[in-house]
Amino acid sequence: MGAAGQSRDKKSRSTEENPDFRVITDRWRIDFPSDPRYTRGHILNPYRQSVLKGDYPLFGQHTFFNLTIESQSTLVLRRLPVPQDASSQRPGSFEFFGRGRQDFFNQNFIFNFDLFHGDASFKPVDWRLNITAVANLNFLRTRERGIVNIDVREGVKRLDGFVSLEGMFFEARLGDTTKIFPFLRGKQDKGQGDKGRSPAFDTTSTRVGVQPFNSDFRGFIFNDANLGARLFGNFGSNRWQYNIVYFNLLEKETNSELNTINFRQIEFRDQKLWIANLYRQDTFVKGYTTQFSLHYNNDQASRHFDENGFLVRPAKVGDVRTHQIRSGYLGWTGDGHFGKLNLTHAFYQVFGRDTRNPIAGRATHINAQMAAGEVSIDRDWLRFRAAAFYTSGDSKPEDGTARGFDSIIDAPSFAGGKFSFWNSQGIRLTQTGVALVEPRSLIPSLRSSKLEGQSNFVNPGLTLYNLGVDADVTPKLRAFFNYNYLRLNRTEPLELVLFQPRIRHEIGHDFGTGFIYRPFLNENVVLAMGVSGLKPGTGFTDIYSSNCSGTPLGCGAGRPALWSAFATLKFTY
Repeated sequence: MGAAGQSRDKKSRSTEENPDFRVITDRWRIDFPSDPRYTRGHILNPYRQSVLKGDYPLFGQHTFFNLTIESQSTLVLRRLPVPQDASSQRPGSFEFFGRGRQDFFNQNFIFNFDLFHGDASFKPVDWRLNITAVANLNFLRTRERGIVNIDVREGVKRLDGFVSLEGMFFEARLGDTTKIFPFLRGKQDKGQGDKGRSPAFDTTSTRVGVQPFNSDFRGFIFNDANLGARLFGNFGSNRWQYNIVYFNLLEKETNSELNTINFRQIEFRDQKLWIANLYRQDTFVKGYTTQFSLHYNNDQASRHFDENGFLVRPAKVGDVRTHQIRSGYLGWTGDGHFGKLNLTHAFYQVFGRDTRNPIAGRATHINAQMAAGEVSIDRDWLRFRAAAFYTSGDSKPEDGTARGFDSIIDAPSFAGGKFSFWNSQGIRLTQTGVALVEPRSLIPSLRSSKLEGQSNFVNPGLTLYNLGVDADVTPKLRAFFNYNYLRLNRTEPLELVLFQPRIRHEIGHDFGTGFIYRPFLNENVVLAMGVSGLKPGTGFTDIYSSNCSGTPLGCGAGRPALWSAFATLKFTY
């Protein structure tokens, strides 16, 4: 009934045995009699069976192909605290901070080609070749110079594009886990003469190439697509799952945030990452999964300018010397439910050494912590959430111990996510080359760039309290309401970087709301819109306030409201 295409199985020709039956070797392409009551599939309809969507084999009887084409369009309007320099758009103004309105548009065209072998409805694939190509177009318009490019002659607008291979990996199933790791065989599996075959079909696979990986449930430490090798599988009737991963990280293209790898170039960034984690389902109670993980990050000394001319490695703060960071993360996380109560939690301890932290101006030993927890309960069509997030801060930024927590490449889905102003926007510090917080991050890390810069463990740390409500208004419409209260744990690193004494701790109140709309009750067309804002607290005001007063023209301007609005439209075939 579907768009099956021609059979490529040379043995698929029917042979007449007798008038009562015939032999058909292609079991996928057995046609139904023509009947006006039946609706036949079409190659352009992804919800009808098609050879392009993995419903019929492309070659033989076990090799399938799945094509996915996606368009993601995002428009962001925002107002951020930005500096103005000698080349300001308003030469007569004496204000240190300029006009912060920015307009940003990002367009991604994503093409995913997935060729795999095996009856994947019942077991993992035998092998898979997956390629994901992304064509990006982005546009940024600001109100001040020196933001779109370090050269102020470039003006206040930037149009850029890039093409990248965000995924390109080969995956193969190595066999039953109990065959590969005999020590995992249970007593019932020993002495049966089956050479360690798993009766529950627990398997182990490997994946090599550019691939996505999220190292925990919410993306607190590492959540990215990059070049690496991964060994993964399950055992104990799938109650246990494990990952062992190695990444040789690629450089990122600045404006598109894509990997600098395509058919013409490939650029590495001298950073190696090892990750191992272990999951156990139904821990304590049924429905709760716990995870233990280990990350080791070796970020070697290097010098790098981004595509807009800004120095990002090392950060342009302090003595600006290249330095190497070796850090290890020990983590325990969990996700699931205890009865009616949904629970997510995480705790990480990081140790290591920075050969020369730019803020401390010396070599430092790393000793920092992170903790997060969220509880929620469902009441019919409503989910009520409460959460807290904590990262340690450094009270002595110039000593030999770095106590401020930082991640590797985080992208947390926590405390509102894209419906939170603090979580979704990057807020830069003036005249320092570093940011108070990076886009899609919760940590006030004081690093030059989350994607191209290095981790920085001399930072103020954060305490965040969150309340939220998720509402399934209709099967097509889901609404979100989010509130965060934020405080800096230590302000000494900021006082040192900004040469400003007595900075207070309160960041402020973060409000956000939005919705996700699926008009066809599927993921083929999705519209997401949201608006968020930050009501600055005393500490944020101390950092981002007017530096002049009196009668000069343009001096002593009022504090503008900080807000962000976005709309994302996604089409998927």
